[in-house]
Amino acid sequence: MATNAKGKIEITDLDFDAVKSNFQNFLSQQSQFTDYNFEGSGMSVLMDLLAYNTHYLAFHANMLANEMFLDSSVLRANAVSHAKALGYTPSSMKASNATISISVADVPTSQSSLVMPAGTIFTTSVNDTTYNFVTTSDTTSTSDSGIFAFTDVKIYEGTRISFQYTVNSSNLEQQFIIPSANVDTDTLKVRVQNSSSDTTTVSYSLNTDYTNLTSTSTKYFLQEVEDGRFEVYFGDGVSGQKPVDGNIVILDYVVTNGSDADGASAFAAASTIGGYSNITVTTISSASGGGLSESVDSIKFNAPLKFASQTRAVTPDDYKSIVPSIYTNIKSLSVWGGEDNDPAVYGQVYISIKPNTGTTLTTTTKNSIVNSLKAFNVASVTPVIVDPITLLLELTTTVKYNSTISEKTNTDIRALVETAISTFNTNNLQKFDSVFRHSNILKAIDDADQAILSSTVALKLKRKITPTLNAATKYTISFNNAAYHPTNNHSQTVLESSGFFLSGNTNEQFIDDNGSGVIRTFYLLGGTTKTITNATAGTINYNTGEVVLTSLNITSVSNADGTLSITLKPDSNDVIPVRNQVIEIDTVGSSTTAEIDTFAEGTATAGVGYTTSSSTSSVGSAYTTTTASDSSSSSSSSSSSSGSSSSSSSSGNGSSSGY
Repeated sequence: MATNAKGKIEITDLDFDAVKSNFQNFLSQQSQFTDYNFEGSGMSVLMDLLAYNTHYLAFHANMLANEMFLDSSVLRANAVSHAKALGYTPSSMKASNATISISVADVPTSQSSLVMPAGTIFTTSVNDTTYNFVTTSDTTSTSDSGIFAFTDVKIYEGTRISFQYTVNSSNLEQQFIIPSANVDTDTLKVRVQNSSSDTTTVSYSLNTDYTNLTSTSTKYFLQEVEDGRFEVYFGDGVSGQKPVDGNIVILDYVVTNGSDADGASAFAAASTIGGYSNITVTTISSASGGGLSESVDSIKFNAPLKFASQTRAVTPDDYKSIVPSIYTNIKSLSVWGGEDNDPAVYGQVYISIKPNTGTTLTTTTKNSIVNSLKAFNVASVTPVIVDPITLLLELTTTVKYNSTISEKTNTDIRALVETAISTFNTNNLQKFDSVFRHSNILKAIDDADQAILSSTVALKLKRKITPTLNAATKYTISFNNAAYHPTNNHSQTVLESSGFFLSGNTNEQFIDDNGSGVIRTFYLLGGTTKTITNATAGTINYNTGEVVLTSLNITSVSNADGTLSITLKPDSNDVIPVRNQVIEIDTVGSSTTAEIDTFAEGTATAGVGYTTSSSTSSVGSAYTTTTASDSSSSSSSSSSSSGSSSSSSSSGNGSSSGY
């Protein structure tokens, strides 16, 4: 802030110091204050007061202006209000849910039916913590054998609550607020009882279509109000039926702990069912789907998309807006049309979800999402949910540091670098569309400690598949990134694998390429001689990074997690994910070396005796090559896997093809 040519106060800068300086400049230009010492007088205190007041007012005005728009709002209440204008209701917490079947035996054969009431409790344990799962509706089973079966029963983690309001139109401020925090609104059931003396009830359903509302539509509406709680409200007698005085509004719902119970797989009945205790519980699908209430950032992102979709799903963006309202346990979401798939499949839209908890969705959860999408689908589009594919990065990192400016040891520096890489992995990767930028990882490493002078990072790409054992199977593994291939028949292989065993051969096998697009299987004779067992085991497209293993009858694998690791040397140090690919650094399979920089410490002169490391990854080690049918060694050498590949995590699908 300053004064302009006319001596007027400019108001572009509103911080305290600028405001005070501007006051001084303005007053000093007035004839009444010529040669006046503002800093050494009581006037300075008054200008401090005015500057603070101006600054505070400007700050609050700025914040108020920000809260007037969805994009810039910070307070949840304001974001929710703006979203409501777009017809969007934020998602509540989601209870972890499972599907079970129950068998009740030793019931007298004279009893033909058995009711399992809503609120029936089943217990389980996760990480030594006990959780309750409940049913949300009555279920009836019929039998004449004394054994009653309840199949495919969905249970939710939490406590089932029932709350009532009596309608009183004279109370103009009456609200039907769900009083409990952490409610899962998907479990909410709304009933309206005629009166305290007439227990007849009518069930109301959540309205999702405003075009078909009539004066008799038994629909309720839902909105988030203060403190993150939710309010149920009804129609006005024109658009939706309006409850009358004396009606009793009954709200049944589940209060949950979110995702805490995800993964639970063993359940037991906590009490009798219908008075009978011989109960057997079988788990159909383990608990999953728990999640927190929708964040402010998510509301700001999803509300405009939901408004644009107009409650119909046609384009990928429509699905991106609708899916989070159906299933909230989403860390990252990718949607693409069938025409963009590889291979192209017209009439389908592909959805891939990386959940906040777990790695993939259960079959039950996938089916539930697809069924929920039927209300939004157009007839010509079929949604298909596919699992994320994890594209692992193996990093070989070397840093040089100046030990004269730091007391940290080699081990300390290496630990700091590994922490920086892990943090980079968490903050910048592990989501769809998260690109690995080589320069960004170098910056993160260099910033790990002031003593670090330089760094190099060589990388390899790795996919892990679960092979079909004891059956000749074709595998297609797509990296969707070009492989290193300077010329045909180049000596360095770009492909390697972890160990595996083939039918009819007791030697541990590996794969590599011949430099011209052909994949081979081999074993190491005496640990030094690469002995090729199949010179045409598959193909590699260096331009696309697609690996095809034509027919491998694998009997077992060396990886403890039951997977086969396929590693590729990329052509670029930047890695781009495609469709349902998620890039993640393999922190276990990566390595870090810290070295003292000899030039910085004066032991190397003009580069003499100064060692460097390459940022180009190397695949395998050089071995003498022969074939299983020829015991004589060839003079040629190539690169191959030196043995097993280690990783603590398993990813990729076990199918014979991938995207």
